[in-house]
Amino acid sequence: MIRKKVINPHRIRRIDGGFSFIPHRFLTDGFLSSLSQKEILLYFFLVLASDRHGLSFYAYDAVCCFLQFSVDDYVQARDGLIEKNLIDFDGTIYQVLELPSKPVQDSPKKLDHQWHRSEYRRHVKNIIQQSLWEAQDDR
Repeated sequence: MIRKKVINPHRIRRIDGGFSFIPHRFLTDGFLSSLSQKEILLYFFLVLASDRHGLSFYAYDAVCCFLQFSVDDYVQARDGLIEKNLIDFDGTIYQVLELPSKPVQDSPKKLDHQWHRSEYRRHVKNIIQQSLWEAQDDR
């Protein structure tokens, strides 16, 4: 068992003013790993911007500005979080929801796309390694 020790006792976090938290289950139950990078960024922003009921009302252009998103990035991340049952949005107000019992899995189409991307990366990695080995043999 790992023994925890406060490293800097003068800088222990505490809630002052705002109200933001992410349940530990977000990590341990696989919610974090079920999200794309843009979805994670938008989710964290909405958690930070929300009140104790999970409500926030930033306009899309402000969200895009803060997160350096294009409108397409924003819409895709927002819709992904809605599909994964992590937020609701009524066109004006966002609500960060209580976590569902388990993460919503990606659609087979999205998983298939991710598989092709990982296969492509593995192929590129093999080509680079082969090129490095050949260059080393030429010396």
